[in-house]
Amino acid sequence: MPIRFLTAGESHGRGLVCIIEGIPANLELSSEYINRELERRQRGYGRGGRMKIEKDRVQILSGVRFGKTLGGPIALFIENKDWENWKEKMAIEGERPETAVPFTRPRPGHADLAGGIKYNQRDLRNILERASARETACRVALGAVCKRFLEELGVFVGSYVVSIGPLCPPIEEQDLIKRHQLAEQSEVRFPDPSKDKEFMELIDRAKEMGESLGGVFEVFAVGVPPGLGSHVHWDRKLDGRIAQAMMSIQAIKGVEIGLGFEAAKRFGSEVHDEIGYKEGEGYFRYSNNLGGLEGGITNGMPIIVRCAMKPIPTLTKPLRSVDVLTKEEVRAGKERTDVVAVPAASVVGESALAIVLADAFLEKLGGDFMEEIKERYRIYLEHVKSF
Repeated sequence: MPIRFLTAGESHGRGLVCIIEGIPANLELSSEYINRELERRQRGYGRGGRMKIEKDRVQILSGVRFGKTLGGPIALFIENKDWENWKEKMAIEGERPETAVPFTRPRPGHADLAGGIKYNQRDLRNILERASARETACRVALGAVCKRFLEELGVFVGSYVVSIGPLCPPIEEQDLIKRHQLAEQSEVRFPDPSKDKEFMELIDRAKEMGESLGGVFEVFAVGVPPGLGSHVHWDRKLDGRIAQAMMSIQAIKGVEIGLGFEAAKRFGSEVHDEIGYKEGEGYFRYSNNLGGLEGGITNGMPIIVRCAMKPIPTLTKPLRSVDVLTKEEVRAGKERTDVVAVPAASVVGESALAIVLADAFLEKLGGDFMEEIKERYRIYLEHVKSF
């Protein structure tokens, strides 16, 4: 069964609930593994005060017994530590207390106004709580489950930051996994920790100005075989599914695969990845300009996805807005916020890619338990080598 998942919960509600279905039985999985990924999401210079409150820890509620998946839905719960400060203002039942002051000054760039109009909510907190990037904690938890599955098939998913605001230092040509490892040592997840000071100074200046910053990050997957996805229908093309998953992450406004827009500036001979063959190993490419995908199908090269994140819409020096009750011009409302969240978003991007790839593997191989899937994968890899 392909992967399906749902998330529920508000930013300042009791907690976040995540359910994922389609993970095969007999996959080793622990809360510690998921917690390591959740902790990575909370790192990064420029994060706000919320990260000092929330120390995300997952509770596995169902679908796992004695450290192995059962084949049924896996339910996860992540408690919001800040609930204690919000349980009156975010109460599920009862009368509205005086402390629950309506949020009526929509922030440009946020879902506040568009969501308020769509759902007929004059208290825009009823929109912003669910639209908040707090929901990405669920995506990371679910992505961790899928990463654990992909590990069993020899696939590694990683990421690193390419730029923050206007600062885009050159990145040394090196192995993708090495870039990821270096990024893990950086305060901003840039694959050269010696550049951290420049990034931190930029972030500090933005904070002093009451501004926020966006940026670009790359997500990759190595060890992916050719043949995932399909060319036969629009909704089965894997590059389309990856792009949709990335665009669903809060604040992502652009996605490229491989060279992306740069490919449009070059001659075809400078873009398309020439094909070679080695006896006993199979086909290979002399380059990876197309980011591991051709015709909506993986070609055996690493998948490389680049995402552009807009600056966070909550500013300490708010932009002009209009109060939805009085219709008077006002300054937009303020919430506790980060200056920059690009490093965290790169970790969320890893999870988005992992979920799509796990789904594509299960679509390709089928199977209900890990031993069955691994045997089918072994046979498929023999086909790839002999083709």
